[in-house]
Amino acid sequence: QVQLVESGGGLVQAGGSLRLSCAASGRTFNSYILGWFRQAPGKEREFVAAMSWSGGYTYYRDSVKGRFTMSRDGAETAVYLQMNNLKPEDTAVYYCAAKRYYYSESAASYDYWGQGTQVTVSS
Repeated sequence: QVQLVESGGGLVQAGGSLRLSCAASGRTFNSYILGWFRQAPGKEREFVAAMSWSGGYTYYRDSVKGRFTMSRDGAETAVYLQMNNLKPEDTAVYYCAAKRYYYSESAASYDYWGQGTQVTVSS
């Protein structure tokens, strides 16, 4: 059974930085896509970033390009989301998710989810 556990959220002022972590366990992830999503109050869950565990291109939503960086640590079986120059509109619960084989920006296509971590950016 795949388990994903996020950490690293918190309260930060606009312009600040946070680094989210997602510890993955339960199987080998060579054929998996790992993604970050977020959900603000009253809004739908939206795609933030995704990458193949085996390497290759990393995809980002337009509004975070140049500010967020997704990376992985194969030794620790973890993925990270470095978030710089945070804006109040980045405030949301951030989720780590996993699916097999093919890249997708659709939350419905991901099979495994973490519990989420709150990120709050004050103006």
